[in-house]
Amino acid sequence: MRALCWQGKGRVQVDTVPDPTILNPHDAILRITSTAICGSDLHLLNGVVKTMEAGDIMGHEFMGEIVETGSGVKNLRAGDRVVVPFTISCGQCVYCQSDLWSLCDNTNPNAWIPEKALGQTTSGLFGFSHMNGGYAGGQAEYVRVPFADVDPLKVPSGIPDDKLLFLSDIFPTGYAAVERCKIKRSDVVAIWGCGPVGQMAIRSAFILGAAKVIAIDRYAARLEMAERGGAETIDYEDCDDLEDELKSRTGGRGPDVCVDAVGMEAHGTTVVAKLDRAKQAMMLETDRPYVLRQVIQCCRKGGQVSLPGVYVGLVDNFPIGVAFNKGLTLTMGQTHMQKYMRPLFDLVEAGRIDPSEIITHRVSLEDAPAAYRIFRDKEDDAVKFVLTPGAPRVLRDEED
Repeated sequence: MRALCWQGKGRVQVDTVPDPTILNPHDAILRITSTAICGSDLHLLNGVVKTMEAGDIMGHEFMGEIVETGSGVKNLRAGDRVVVPFTISCGQCVYCQSDLWSLCDNTNPNAWIPEKALGQTTSGLFGFSHMNGGYAGGQAEYVRVPFADVDPLKVPSGIPDDKLLFLSDIFPTGYAAVERCKIKRSDVVAIWGCGPVGQMAIRSAFILGAAKVIAIDRYAARLEMAERGGAETIDYEDCDDLEDELKSRTGGRGPDVCVDAVGMEAHGTTVVAKLDRAKQAMMLETDRPYVLRQVIQCCRKGGQVSLPGVYVGLVDNFPIGVAFNKGLTLTMGQTHMQKYMRPLFDLVEAGRIDPSEIITHRVSLEDAPAAYRIFRDKEDDAVKFVLTPGAPRVLRDEED
């Protein structure tokens, strides 16, 4: 089969690799009909997530058709259409039973790596390094789905892939980022980053009843998309003092909820932002917490700070004193996908949200290397790439 493989920092390519096979009675084999490039995939491309190995198959947002099941899978059969969450969960451990699916005890075969780094293991993840299990991802023609009797969401044939694909990650991630802040009708929500997760968080905040959403970014196309989702916007490159600007839009208090949808590779224009970049390059810190500092500084006293943006290690100059003395509540972590997929599917089916409106590019799986470059470099107003295995190639990479 054809699959997108990581080949080292800054290098991915589509290769012919062995087809996946059933390894466990609870496995299924899925033929991919749609997959997508996530902002988190760029952390892999940029080499800031460690324990990747040459030849690893990437991708954790995908859906498709079941072609084979193991003997232990009783709820799915060949021909069923499913969306697969990016987290792999057993359904039986204390964490899964407590709706903390991304903290599953039993699905990471390389548990010793996160145990050494974090003290405890987390769940396995598709296509996201050997620290997270070394599972092959879904930017491919086929993928093995472990725990297939627990995790995939069976969906009807009448709704197109474009509307359902993002149930695999970014829609639940954006929704959960604001839902866990227990939004009230009077709340103002500020969201840093108007990429795919930020766009989903904007729309989810309004579904959950926010009075106003303020979206912060520097790319015109992303800000325009945020405005189409109902948000007010701020181009931080044209803003002399972001904290003052947010206070001026919130009656002098600051936002009630602040969402960091950027994460570990944040950009900024100040000396501090440039220092973060230099420290990360020299491994003096693993993550660039520029936005993290801003959300804590800008949030009102007693407010909520949510971190759906990915962080993997250590940051410098974390403003813990600001968070403590303002009495902020911080919430973070990988999304507990299986908690959200069914209710969010119901919102899509009812027409309350159309996640496909954030798709800017639809290309072939064979176009993936060029698509990664365009997405990474923010060219061609790219917000979200959807890849279709077997579709005609429409892009040409620089190496062609």
